[in-house]
Amino acid sequence: MKQYKRVLTIAGSDPSGGAGVQADLKTMSACGCYGMSAITAVVDENTVGVTAVHPIPVSFVRGQIISVLDDIGADAIKIGMLHSSELIRSVRETLSTYSIRNIVLDPVMVATSGDSLLQEEAISTLKNELIPLVRVITPNIPEAEILLGRKITCQEELPEAARALSCNGKVSVLLKAGHLTDDLLIDIFYNAEKDEVMKLSSKRIETRNTHGTGCTLSSAVASFLAHQLPLNDAVKCAKEYITKAIESGATYEIGKGHGPVHHFHTFWD
Repeated sequence: MKQYKRVLTIAGSDPSGGAGVQADLKTMSACGCYGMSAITAVVDENTVGVTAVHPIPVSFVRGQIISVLDDIGADAIKIGMLHSSELIRSVRETLSTYSIRNIVLDPVMVATSGDSLLQEEAISTLKNELIPLVRVITPNIPEAEILLGRKITCQEELPEAARALSCNGKVSVLLKAGHLTDDLLIDIFYNAEKDEVMKLSSKRIETRNTHGTGCTLSSAVASFLAHQLPLNDAVKCAKEYITKAIESGATYEIGKGHGPVHHFHTFWD
């Protein structure tokens, strides 16, 4: 019998379908994987903004993770929105009992709309207790600034910033350049396993449809790792996927704010 490449997302939901668990599952499917989910929060949001966040009880989140991993297992895990210190610690403790190397963390703190998605006191818990457990983190510049406690002002600072986020060379870091103003975006990937920096260039695409780009990129990295690609190759493929998804999504109009990327651009347009 054939086996699926299995990817579990641990994240919040987005009823508008562009971010969160919904974006994760679309991405995993588009990248040839079997997607599963443990929902951490039900979020009342759309393309305009976040209205409210309804946390799922921590014990119930833990139960979802255990139910999936004990039965189906996973070749990779993507972690997204974890809103509290209690939840972060529970996820860390739960995952530490499984031998799953390919864990990708998108340190979700602020939505595309600017709304906060992480409690203030949970930031240090995320930084000190969960990030050291994972294989790859995928912060954007505002998230990196929060984790570093300082500003990032230009492209030239990104390689050093990525290294500084790597927990002394233990965690690989994909630092996204989209919040800079350059026409040529150069994301930086610090591969902690090889102690090397890889630059990933793409032209800036003029679009307001950027809702869920972070969710989508991190899920793509997890998906390609589930396919057993080497780390650098998985990140390159994920970068190519999100670039094409943004480019294709720019031609659509959906919602009154920041619309989604086109997750299934390979299959239909």
